[in-house]
Amino acid sequence: MSPRVRNAREEVSAGGIVFRRSPDGVRFLLIRDCYQNWGFPKGHLEPGESPDAAAVREVEEETGLGALQLKAPVDVIDWHFRFRGRLVHKICHFFLIEAADGDARPLRKEGITACQWVDFSEAASLVSYENARAVLARAHALLAIGT
Repeated sequence: MSPRVRNAREEVSAGGIVFRRSPDGVRFLLIRDCYQNWGFPKGHLEPGESPDAAAVREVEEETGLGALQLKAPVDVIDWHFRFRGRLVHKICHFFLIEAADGDARPLRKEGITACQWVDFSEAASLVSYENARAVLARAHALLAIGT
């Protein structure tokens, strides 16, 4: 993680690198936000909520998928951005989550415009941010070693 920046408001989120196994191999779930960026379901922790519980809750809420299985922590990433003139330090915990079945539906009221199951190479080319591509690569590696 990057060093703490003075006067930055810290926000903690959690999300899921959601996968399923199919006859064609492993597929990853991507979501598209209202800015047309592809990434992974994630969101803020609620008071007293653990990152792993928040990751599962956010995946359920943002995609409508149920019967999710938390498999393993993947990575913690962080970045800085400005929101309404204020510097924010965002920390996001990502977890590998299996969704064996079910249809993903975008939660439009949260600005999610699409959900798509794709193989690793397509996911890597679609994901909009480099730090998210690195998390995807780590999740893919975890699956390759049998997590």
